[in-house]
Amino acid sequence: MIFSESWLREFVDPGMSTAELVETLTMAGLEVDNVTSAASQFSGVVVGRVESAEQHPDADKLSVCRVTDGVTDYQVVCGAPNVRPGLLVPFAKVGAVLEGGEKPFKIKAAKLRGVESNGMLCSAEELGLAESSDGLLELPETLTLGADIRVVLDLDDKLIELDLTPNRGDCLGMIGLAREVGVLARAPVNELEFPAVEITTQRSIPVATAAPDACSTYLGRVIENINIEAPSPYWLQERLRRSGLRSIDPVVDVTNLMLLELGHPMHAFDADKLQGTVTARFASDGEKLTLLDDRDVVLDSQTLLIADDAQALAMAGIMGGLSSSVTRDTKSIFLECAFFSPLAIAGKARSYGMHTDASHRYERGVDSALQARALDRATALLLEIVGGNAGPVSVATGNSPESRQVRLTFSNVKRLLGVEIPQAECLDILSRLGLVEATSDTESCVFTVPSFRFDISIEADLIEEIARVFGYNNLPETLGMGAQRLPKIAESVRPVSALKRILVAEGYQEAINYSFIDPDLAKNVYPESQTVLLQNPLSAEMSVMRPSVLPGLLSTLSYNLNRQRERVRLFEEGLVFERRDGAITQTRKLAGLVYGSLNPVSWNQPKQAVDFYDIKGAVESLLNLGLGTGAYEFVKGEHSALHPGQCAEVRLKGEPIGFVGALHPRLQRHFGFPSKAYLFELDTAALVEGRLPAASALSRYPEVSRDLAVVVSAGIAAGDLASCIRVNAGDDLTELTTFDVYEGPGVGAGRKSIAFGLTWQHPSRTLSDEEISAIIAKCIKALESEFNAELRI
Repeated sequence: MIFSESWLREFVDPGMSTAELVETLTMAGLEVDNVTSAASQFSGVVVGRVESAEQHPDADKLSVCRVTDGVTDYQVVCGAPNVRPGLLVPFAKVGAVLEGGEKPFKIKAAKLRGVESNGMLCSAEELGLAESSDGLLELPETLTLGADIRVVLDLDDKLIELDLTPNRGDCLGMIGLAREVGVLARAPVNELEFPAVEITTQRSIPVATAAPDACSTYLGRVIENINIEAPSPYWLQERLRRSGLRSIDPVVDVTNLMLLELGHPMHAFDADKLQGTVTARFASDGEKLTLLDDRDVVLDSQTLLIADDAQALAMAGIMGGLSSSVTRDTKSIFLECAFFSPLAIAGKARSYGMHTDASHRYERGVDSALQARALDRATALLLEIVGGNAGPVSVATGNSPESRQVRLTFSNVKRLLGVEIPQAECLDILSRLGLVEATSDTESCVFTVPSFRFDISIEADLIEEIARVFGYNNLPETLGMGAQRLPKIAESVRPVSALKRILVAEGYQEAINYSFIDPDLAKNVYPESQTVLLQNPLSAEMSVMRPSVLPGLLSTLSYNLNRQRERVRLFEEGLVFERRDGAITQTRKLAGLVYGSLNPVSWNQPKQAVDFYDIKGAVESLLNLGLGTGAYEFVKGEHSALHPGQCAEVRLKGEPIGFVGALHPRLQRHFGFPSKAYLFELDTAALVEGRLPAASALSRYPEVSRDLAVVVSAGIAAGDLASCIRVNAGDDLTELTTFDVYEGPGVGAGRKSIAFGLTWQHPSRTLSDEEISAIIAKCIKALESEFNAELRI
């Protein structure tokens, strides 16, 4: 199996280099045979567009082209048959270096048949993307002119070839391999989305299974009115190429993508060539079938077959038939997704002198619970690429594989491996591998084996998995000897200490309070919380676990005010505890508090009290660390400990992660604080998950700025207006700020004026006044329509 490293990293970031990843996979039993580059080692090749192509005056097969990189036009002589105006191609500028046989060669300005040529338009072969090419590599129109080809096409990718043992069929798909890497690297795995498909036609073809043990699930769906001539998108073709497959047509390409992505083979028939019910059954002795490769086979009664009422259609799990194949004339397809028992497929392909990607996977076992989701994902991709109308799913079921349970006795782990692995770590390893704990006691535990693991059936299999993930190189050569390894942490994860340093730089001091608090204090601050009572508390005032960090900070503020500390800035990070649905949950929270004057007492600074925006700024500093300003937002919220009119819910990527606001007047009176206190509390887990910084090219063109002031109802939030502006201001908007809010004479009762500053910058040209005026007009129209806004002159 060949896989793209960059594709793998879209699912999981192991936080290790290519060499480390190869070593980790090999030591875990997924042996790496070879690592190659996705492209040759060229440089200086950018995205170019052919502006014009005219016949060379002295050569019939050459064209004189005008090519632009978004900044400058170049004259290039090209002999490719597919060169044409408007085409985006790889453009090797003068000075670029390409691989050429024994040694690289440098592109120079030259004359071809008397015509000057400044550069070279490249084919896939010349970039090392294909063994042969008939013309120029045609690039997607979405690419930016002048961009480095290596960057925009991710050509620094590595292709890793695995030699998987027959028991690891679950790693023959990208999601299975990502799941395995996630376990080995202790990294989260990004799950695939399986969108529900909208049914837009009622056409269906009935299905059945006459071999309930060999085919326990058979699903099919008609997709009609497709455009088979639609080209597969470049990303799809490239994923297939980097996995060792060639692009054929969009239908075949999508089914092959499911093979590579999910590890689940699929097949598409021409729906108009099918008659009656499609049935999974065993063939009759002597039954004949012409396969897709135009080979005639004579089947035996042990071969599982897909057939309709008139003819055999395919060798189940091996190869489709020619008579029902998808061709250039196909208008409707019948998309099949089925589970075939490994025993029903094992050895059948070899008995006919065949070996296919489908049989390779079915012989080793595919996930018996994946069929419906795989069919939906393939359907969604096909509708996106070839269009059409999807029908309802036809379902036939047989005898599904029984769920397996295996008992692990903890003492046997040390007996068989010769090393003491903590019980908790054994449980953690097995749970991350997808095994679900069914029952347990102090000496053993029973696990339910996931549907994608066919190789786990006895206790020794569980212990082998523990040893493999624990690390064969960590097992001692002699008893009592074991290597220690520091845990690997993904580079994108920000340590809590970095968050604390930010708050310290903002003038905060860290407080450390007990996790046990007074039940009356917990009830006052969090009246709705189901607190966790201690069975043996230190005292009545420390008898419940804190449901929030805020009660401790408020008590600390009270303690400081009682000792004449009039300016207080505190933060604390720690666990909080709640009882939900009868179970005790614990999560980490980071909370902060400000009170008193904004600045320390000084002769050259006036005394100014802190306000909401001071603590909001501290929260933004925390969120900006590795997240960027566009990832979070503040929306109006409610919290029992915060002022109803001065409380904001903090959302990260649309999900609530905490609150910020002024202390509720009720609590201010309860604690006897003379002035307002401002607080925040955020989920630590959300704060530590950042993103890696990435460099981007700076535009050489000037910014264009405009101000936009509108009058709206006083109840409309500035953030909602800003969101509307961002949607309508175009992709070149680089900055949007709110610089003025006014209520009073001139704007009317119950209304307010809000002014925004907008800045645009295009990466490859200067934006004209006409373009900016059109964008402003679009924004004004959207604000008028959505918020009944009026332009303030």
